[in-house]
Amino acid sequence: MEDPNKLQRKMSTAGESLYKTLGLDKGASQDAIKKSYRKLALRHHPDKNPDNPEAAEKFKEINNANSILSDENKRKIYDEYGSMGLYVAEQFGEDSVKYYFLMSKCWFKTLVVCCGIFTCCCCFCCCCFCCGKGKTSENDDNVAYMDPEDLEAEIREQDAGENAPIVMQPHATSGAS
Repeated sequence: MEDPNKLQRKMSTAGESLYKTLGLDKGASQDAIKKSYRKLALRHHPDKNPDNPEAAEKFKEINNANSILSDENKRKIYDEYGSMGLYVAEQFGEDSVKYYFLMSKCWFKTLVVCCGIFTCCCCFCCCCFCCGKGKTSENDDNVAYMDPEDLEAEIREQDAGENAPIVMQPHATSGAS
């Protein structure tokens, strides 16, 4: 079982946990982040606290917070979408984060279901050609069938040279203008 005293972190959009780790407010500048990181990293470095395993864990958290908050793209994602946004960026790429959260919204899911119901089709095309519902009815008797032996005979005739392609250009006669 988990330790009930252990701090649980939510995947919030508030962005407080990384800023709190560095002891900063949400709108902190890059200089303030760097200054706070250096101060806390020196205090909790595992080499300065060899007997304290909590210091090593705190040092890892400080490094993680600094790496995210010092990168402008990751910081923007974290500020807007929280820890879950960082996870999605890691899995699908930074450009896909906004689309992931767009498709996770209730109104988007409802829109997809309604389009599927109204078009009676899985890809929302009204013609339903992809599902075969709008396919034109053709009789299977009208399909031209060629006997394989006839096809082979035709190929042999072409190979024999009866229908050989023209390989030379025609020449103009001297009397023609």
